[in-house]
Amino acid sequence: MSETMKQHLIDPEICIRCYTCEMTCPIEAITHDDQNVVVDVAKCNFCMDCIPVCPTGSIDEWRVVREPYSLEEQFSWSELPAQEDFDDGPEGGDGGGIEALDEAMAALLAEAHRGAGGRSRPPATASKPTVNLYTLGKPAIAKVQGSYRLTTEESGSDVRHVILDFGAQPFPVLEGQSVGIIPPGTDADGKPHLPRLYSVSSPRDGERPNFNNISLTVKHDPHGRCSSYICGLEKGDEVRVTGPFGSTFLMPDDPSARLLMICTGTGSAPFRAFTMRRQRTATGATGDMVLFFGARSPDSLPYFGPLAKVPDRLLHKHLVFSRLADGAREYVQDRMITEAATVAEMIADPKTHIYVCGLRGMEEGVERAFAEIAGDAVWTSLRDAMRNEGRYHVETY
Repeated sequence: MSETMKQHLIDPEICIRCYTCEMTCPIEAITHDDQNVVVDVAKCNFCMDCIPVCPTGSIDEWRVVREPYSLEEQFSWSELPAQEDFDDGPEGGDGGGIEALDEAMAALLAEAHRGAGGRSRPPATASKPTVNLYTLGKPAIAKVQGSYRLTTEESGSDVRHVILDFGAQPFPVLEGQSVGIIPPGTDADGKPHLPRLYSVSSPRDGERPNFNNISLTVKHDPHGRCSSYICGLEKGDEVRVTGPFGSTFLMPDDPSARLLMICTGTGSAPFRAFTMRRQRTATGATGDMVLFFGARSPDSLPYFGPLAKVPDRLLHKHLVFSRLADGAREYVQDRMITEAATVAEMIADPKTHIYVCGLRGMEEGVERAFAEIAGDAVWTSLRDAMRNEGRYHVETY
């Protein structure tokens, strides 16, 4: 009888191909091809450095095996294989899947996910997403339909709304999913640049209803290769696109679901898609939507004008600014405390879904606000229960 061993794997359904784990791994045990990101069992030493940097939790997968899965097998997967049941496993219970991790490893995993929102599950009523339809080796080719600046020059922030048309190529995407944009050229080693991930800011039926196009919300970073490329695109330019990616940060297809959305900057992209989806489809919806949206000032807040026109009966807006000349600094967590009664009522409602999206630095403050509103012990238990029910989602970067 052959002995069993633990093998570290990556879930291809959830992985968004951001390659952060590969760049973080100190021993180069993580690699990728045009299809998947995988872990080399011959190199992995369970150092766990890759766990906390993964934005989706897809890196936190383990199987107990007698024969480890090869790289070739992992590259071919569209989903993870089920854990095989070893009734005759070695003494000590090493055949119990993730439960077989020893206490030290389990403690490391718990520490890695502390404050990261843990691993999300999709809403029970969400549509089934298409994932990884287009890859590095076979990307979709989209044409730029338009690129529009959303912020003023005086704001010091250049955020653009970019519309991509896929023509006759099918590109099914759901609200909350991301796509990869491949910048042209090669790196210092002569390899093509890896794609940069951007959340889709349009609903599933297109930026323009029933057209095969999507929109992205992109902040120009003068030192960022991909954002500089995207923000410099002109109408008619062709763009190589991978994806779609993401299978958990999705909108419930339930008109009675309540959405509590918290974001900063371009983290508003998926919430624009959520709002447009509700506007187009949820006639007579009973579920409300509440948005806490933080920026430095009104002229640096993407979609400030269009947001103001969304009726309050559909979207309750709390626009929060941290750099107003004539006002004290305020952040989204501060406004959440101010609106504690509203937040408390929503998180106690089993129909509420919580979404947090934006810079990673905001996450700690938002968590503290929830804990203050609900109570530390109550919030920890409630958050974990909501996550298990597919009602708590965090996507920070």
